[in-house]
Amino acid sequence: MRNRMIKAGAAVPSLKVGDVSYNVSEIIRLIDQAKDCGLLVFPELCITGYTCADLFNQDLLLKQAEEGLKNIVSASTKRKGMTIVVGLPLRYENALYNTAAIVSEGTIAGIVPKINIPSYSEFYELRWFTSGKDVIGREVTIAGQTVPFGIDILAGDAKSGAVIGIDVCEDLWVPDRPSTHACLAGANLIANLSASDEVIGKADYRRNLVLHQSADCYCGYVYASAGPDESSTDLVFSGHSMIASNGRMLKEMIYAERPAVVTGIIDLEPLEYNRIHQNTFVTESDDWYRKVPVSIKPLGGYEVTVDQLVKHLRKEQYTVDRMPFVPKDDKELAQRCARILEIQANGLATRVRATGIKNLIIGISGGLDSTLALLVCNEARKLVKGIRIIAYTMPNKGNTSDRTYKNAMDLMKCLKAEIREIEIGKPVKEHLIALGHGGDYKGDGDTTYENAQARMRTYILMDAANMENGLVVGTGDLSELALGWCTYNGDHMSMYGVNGSVPKTLVQYICRAYALTCGDKTLKDVLLDIVGTPISPELTPNKKGVIAQKTEEKIGKYDLNDFFLYYVMRWGFMPEKILTLAMLAYDDLDKEAIRTALQRFYNRFFHQQFKRSCLPDGPKVGTVTLSPRGDWRMPSDASVSLWLENLKDA
Repeated sequence: MRNRMIKAGAAVPSLKVGDVSYNVSEIIRLIDQAKDCGLLVFPELCITGYTCADLFNQDLLLKQAEEGLKNIVSASTKRKGMTIVVGLPLRYENALYNTAAIVSEGTIAGIVPKINIPSYSEFYELRWFTSGKDVIGREVTIAGQTVPFGIDILAGDAKSGAVIGIDVCEDLWVPDRPSTHACLAGANLIANLSASDEVIGKADYRRNLVLHQSADCYCGYVYASAGPDESSTDLVFSGHSMIASNGRMLKEMIYAERPAVVTGIIDLEPLEYNRIHQNTFVTESDDWYRKVPVSIKPLGGYEVTVDQLVKHLRKEQYTVDRMPFVPKDDKELAQRCARILEIQANGLATRVRATGIKNLIIGISGGLDSTLALLVCNEARKLVKGIRIIAYTMPNKGNTSDRTYKNAMDLMKCLKAEIREIEIGKPVKEHLIALGHGGDYKGDGDTTYENAQARMRTYILMDAANMENGLVVGTGDLSELALGWCTYNGDHMSMYGVNGSVPKTLVQYICRAYALTCGDKTLKDVLLDIVGTPISPELTPNKKGVIAQKTEEKIGKYDLNDFFLYYVMRWGFMPEKILTLAMLAYDDLDKEAIRTALQRFYNRFFHQQFKRSCLPDGPKVGTVTLSPRGDWRMPSDASVSLWLENLKDA
């Protein structure tokens, strides 16, 4: 498969201010050590040192800097597939420029001057350097090569699709950033050569700048800043270096022991997906830019097998979360759960206000989904005075387990719902007999028996809503909708579906978070027991009051299905790429087990679209949702063959 995962590095070499020979030897040492990097970025003016001050007016220093670049270019011939970006002062015509030289496999592909030259507070660069804002379409002869020179340069590798744009330090700290225009013209990697000193609070601000620029521009951002070896006459430098992608920090170092290189894997595919998906990311004409060729080889090569890429990524200790919908940080997770519940409750409250219907009709099974939906109703009741919650539990004796029945009753009592109980066993059996089915469960595959119960419950809820002038609140979640694990015109239908964009893995955590923060021990115990109950529709006979039908034995583990759902929906990845990521996340499962699970997911996802095409209204709470009026429009008769074929050969 085509590989677009770039190993990028930000390097902070040991340095002696003004000692070009020493600095160049240290830069070359790090180049030699940075194996497998497709892009390696060094700090601003690293060949001479940023803090040379009036030494920048010395002819000897400037000549040695050019000679030093020549030595770096020569060393780069041994590093096939790597592009190096280094900083040096460069004379051109009647001015001195602070520049970034782009070097690849023995060639200086281009040199880009800094545009924004700070001369405020501790900075006084205008004493030596000229802004490159007017340097466009020029060439300079240096190190025996005629090199494109100007702010109109993008360096790209046609095989990997990596395209580099340049910021030099202050260029990131201004409103109109060069990297913004570079990204709009096609750059997906930004190299920032920086020399940013440390003062209180600056590291956090700098970090936010990098994260926000990588998010705003849907790019990878490699930021390398000058280290503590710079002059401490008036300032201290920390070597703060960062690798960010799409608003997420991949790797970071500050005050690291020199020499140091921080590396991270930047996946170009999500960046490309976001740019295409977000059609407000308006492409600027790239005619203004000169495209120069460089080599930026992805980790492991341009074309790799799934197993080869997994091997390389494991060597890099590249981690993939098993539950991408669930934040790893406990504090962030608690905030996420509270925020989702808040969105759901406000969506329901708005629907109540709009319709004037304050009677909420809901079916409670003692399972996770109906529990979350009831919590949403309870929170909506806090927002709209006069809301009544009329909760129906509809057991089928012999199928409904003792545990779920008790939990349903206890939950309704704790949340002060009006409790209604209707035993559905007899009417379901009478219906099946009248239909000619016979009434009794015929064993595995008897969907008529199973679905008759789900539809009977919905039938009761809808009629109850008519009787009570109520609104039926749906309970089905995003994961069930993705897999089609719902009965068409049964639990699939409601008047407002509050859980429709909440994946099963998050449903569990929201219920648990509510339990731990509700301040009611009885409610807490009930919620935690519901969270710990095996997931089941309970549509087949139980075993002596204990759940027999377990959903995950039929459709696979929900965490794995949610993993597939995230990468299919959020990033549009190819099946072979999802298989690769799943092998990294689930190293306890073998490749064939994951492949089989992914095949099952694709089959269900495609074949069950007809259920999603007529979903009831409901609030969007995350980036992934399947509403036919919102994020996902798909023909119900689309073929899955292309996806299965790609997975078969992976």
